[in-house]
Amino acid sequence: MSLALAHRASKTSPASLGAWASACLRAELETYPKPGLVSHRDCGAHRDMDASLLRLSATTLEPFFADLAAAGAAHAEMDDLRRIGIAAEKAMLRATGGVNTHRGAIFGLGLLCAAAGLRQRLGLNGRLGDIVTQRWGRAIGAATPNAASNGAVAGRRFRVGGARAEAAAGFPSVYAIALPALRSAHRMAPDDAEAARVQTCLALIAQLDDTNLLHRGGAAGLAFAQDAATGFLAAGGIAAPDWLMRVAAIHADFVTRNLSPGGAADLLAMALFLEPLEA
Repeated sequence: MSLALAHRASKTSPASLGAWASACLRAELETYPKPGLVSHRDCGAHRDMDASLLRLSATTLEPFFADLAAAGAAHAEMDDLRRIGIAAEKAMLRATGGVNTHRGAIFGLGLLCAAAGLRQRLGLNGRLGDIVTQRWGRAIGAATPNAASNGAVAGRRFRVGGARAEAAAGFPSVYAIALPALRSAHRMAPDDAEAARVQTCLALIAQLDDTNLLHRGGAAGLAFAQDAATGFLAAGGIAAPDWLMRVAAIHADFVTRNLSPGGAADLLAMALFLEPLEA
């Protein structure tokens, strides 16, 4: 990822924020091995998407992330943000031939872009997640979700909150799990940003009640994923000499079981987005 681009994003113009959000989606993709997830090396547990499709999707979404940042700076209501998000989703689906590559990221990263735009306009000092909660949290919580979506169905069945609850609460999993893991991983592997992203992804899988895992594997699939990730971290994570072999084996197990922690992937991208923006 470009340090210059991260620096421009820290200035929080809508265009730079849009470019940075898109870059973070590409960085999440360019991370291997992420158990069950698409990367530049393979398609993980997915049969309908690959790296080139995800790169196209990330590029397609860049102007919409910029629009969301501009809307946040203009004090937009949640309905206004939702209209931009719906337009982004339609553009994504047109570009990908109907494949849902980044719906969750449009929601989460889009809200963070809007919060960054608002923070800059008002000269605020608070965390972007807190701004999301304070400005749009009530509207997010009151919105009627897509009851037929895989995440919503899994959330109801297993009584977990999912992406909407995470956003309304200010993305606690990003701030409590992903960002600390990412910063710690950079200290563990200061010259290997990809390894730091792998470590962060495994930290999220270990603790997140990922509705994507619940949808694909039920409670047993989620427990398997969390146990595998916890074991990897307990054995030293990326500090262990055989870490790459071990996480590659976990990746293969996820693929065999058709498990894909899409929620962890979205939160990893959000952590990458926030890292240069949150002191």
